[in-house]
Amino acid sequence: MGPGQGDSSSEALAAIIASAALLYGCSGVRDVNVRNTKLLANPEAARVLQHAQISSTESEIADLKSKGAESWLDEQIARKSSLGGWDWLLQRGYGVIDSHQFYQMEYQSNFMVWFQLMASPDGVRRRLALALSEFFVVSGQGVSTLSWPQFAMAAYWDVLCENAFGNFRTLLEALTLNVAMGEFLNTLGNQREDPASGRLPDENYAREVMQLFTIGLVELNLDGTPRRGANGQQIETFTQSDVSNLARVFTGYVADNSDGFARSAVPPIYTLPNVGYTRRPMVLDPTRHSMLRAEFLGATVEAGTDGRTALRIALDTLSNHPNVGPFFARQMIQRLVCSDPSPAYVARVAGVFNNNGKGVRGDLAAVFKAVILDADALAPSGVLSSTFGKLREPMVRVAQWARTFRVTSLKGTWKIGNPNFSAVDALSQSPLQAPSVFNFFRPGYIPPGTAMATRQSTVPEFQLVNESTTASYINYLANILNRGIYVRAPELNYNPDNPTPTDGPDIVPDYAPEMALVGDPGALVNRLNLLLCAGQLSAETSAMIGTALSADRSTSTSSNDAKRAYVVKAILFVMCCSEYLVQK
Repeated sequence: MGPGQGDSSSEALAAIIASAALLYGCSGVRDVNVRNTKLLANPEAARVLQHAQISSTESEIADLKSKGAESWLDEQIARKSSLGGWDWLLQRGYGVIDSHQFYQMEYQSNFMVWFQLMASPDGVRRRLALALSEFFVVSGQGVSTLSWPQFAMAAYWDVLCENAFGNFRTLLEALTLNVAMGEFLNTLGNQREDPASGRLPDENYAREVMQLFTIGLVELNLDGTPRRGANGQQIETFTQSDVSNLARVFTGYVADNSDGFARSAVPPIYTLPNVGYTRRPMVLDPTRHSMLRAEFLGATVEAGTDGRTALRIALDTLSNHPNVGPFFARQMIQRLVCSDPSPAYVARVAGVFNNNGKGVRGDLAAVFKAVILDADALAPSGVLSSTFGKLREPMVRVAQWARTFRVTSLKGTWKIGNPNFSAVDALSQSPLQAPSVFNFFRPGYIPPGTAMATRQSTVPEFQLVNESTTASYINYLANILNRGIYVRAPELNYNPDNPTPTDGPDIVPDYAPEMALVGDPGALVNRLNLLLCAGQLSAETSAMIGTALSADRSTSTSSNDAKRAYVVKAILFVMCCSEYLVQK
């Protein structure tokens, strides 16, 4: 019997799947701060964990409770980054030039990043890297013309992971010179002006590094609200002249092919750079770099300035702009805690960006701690409020399921594809696969015609929500929860064109602790409530799910298949209800 099968269960599921539009924004309540206490209750500890990382397993809850939130977070930040995506791909043979032509395939980056989110031991670092990937966006859909595009995306991901707790200015430069970013936003191969042909430097990166990666479109107060001029109108941060001048700085950068080239093994024969170029920063070719004077955002690069100095001036100017703190802070709060943070919350985090307490600007570890340990994030009143929280992103839901239930790849290949090809059971989101540089949704999105619009509350993730995506998410869960994620030829590192005898579930969960509770719906729901929802299911919803499970006559003596179906049904009910979908 599959999940949801049977009249009682189907009716219960239909009742549970309510609109998540109770999410309006943040309350701004500051009635408690548990950052230093070691007396957290299990739900409070799980709530901190689910803000700071993707999962909250029993062992993680116990660890955080024993240390206190701040000490636990300090320990996680101090951990070295685990195996990176680039090395992971290389270990699995994707850097070989053979008949499989991996050098022109981007899709293995899906395997890499899903493994990183589902199974890497440093969940806090990976969660923050995912949030950063939605701010400094590079999409795998925009690098497919590179040789070794999967390695280019892995190198970009590794930059985010390695710098997640570093400095904003350092991260900005590493991303500016990253090959995947260079390809995605046209810095790679960008050339100086040529009066004879009329060629001008490409302006794509110059525009987006200001609009999306640093300062935004309008001047901001420290609390993220727009500044206004004497006429009451918002003040634009930059002009077209700023874009055109700044674009001169980002000319002359080419790939570092210092480790040479190779020829593909089968027709069509290509001469292509060895895979190592994808993770080395781009290098400057002075003959392609503009030497014209450049004026932007009140800064000046004098004519004849060498490219490296010009880049330093540009990135220093951008990083030191007063907008960066509130612009970055608000979006990190949105990704991790709250869709519509109070101005006071934004101001506190932005203040930490400006000065970590030791005179350092852009300390990302300090900023991350400020987001997670702020009183607004920790206040118990937020759990009870209909105006606090965020909609869990679909890819975060799936990664949470994987980490909570100890998912593993039986063959070790982790061949998880982009789950967006079918309209029937698509997830509508996949890491590192945003449809554009504007991410999967806009940070200022407000659904028209809703109570949120009346309140003017931003809820970015709702840009993914419609009738089709709501149904397809449920179908996606129904397909993976029972036996796991289906893979073609899981023992191979490539996908054969035709079905093979070994096709089947390879990325599989472990439900042993949950199966031990079959026949006791109250105990099972309580466990799932803590691990998946940080205890935020209402008594009414818990009772409804328990009633649906009671219609299933499976007991501790039933077959493993029957017990597994019972557990899967419970997980499906929980992961489809609004109190799970809205994280508080």
